[in-house]
Amino acid sequence: MSYALIVIAEIGDKSQLMCMVLAARHRAIPVALGAIASFVVLNALAVLLGASLKEFFEPQWIAVTVSILFISFGLQIFWSAGNSQQSTLARTVISAKRLFITTFMLITVAEFGDKTQLAILALGSSDLPFSIFIGATLAQITTTVIAVWAGQRFLSNLSITLVEKTSGIFFVIFGVIAAVKAYGLFIY
Repeated sequence: MSYALIVIAEIGDKSQLMCMVLAARHRAIPVALGAIASFVVLNALAVLLGASLKEFFEPQWIAVTVSILFISFGLQIFWSAGNSQQSTLARTVISAKRLFITTFMLITVAEFGDKTQLAILALGSSDLPFSIFIGATLAQITTTVIAVWAGQRFLSNLSITLVEKTSGIFFVIFGVIAAVKAYGLFIY
């Protein structure tokens, strides 16, 4: 479940857009590796924090919070679709090491406290935090590879607004599912 949720959450996300823009202007491998390294670090932090939260809060309150966050993020993504500002790095040729570091830093700053990281934190409060880490990281690797490939192949043909609106709708759907789960936890 964490894989599917995070793939959907990352579609149209600013980190994916950054990867697309960077890959359209620079070499793909350092961009992809920098983004993946950033996701591994951020996911580990989010899952560790999420796993510790379950020690302090009842599962139904965590589920309510997850539901509210997912629905809020989904509505925010849907209503702000088309208003994203993409990265505008110059078209200069830079070394692979510098491109890796630049991508790592950009993604880390963009994702720190982002909806995806908060979703991973919330999912990390489950009984299987390592599985959440693996699923979320594989999801972000998948979306990074797709973004880099798309950025290099046909960035100009992609309707970012449509992608963002679709992502927002799916986030709301997952929020409703989390709300139903929270309701079930309160009843039993």
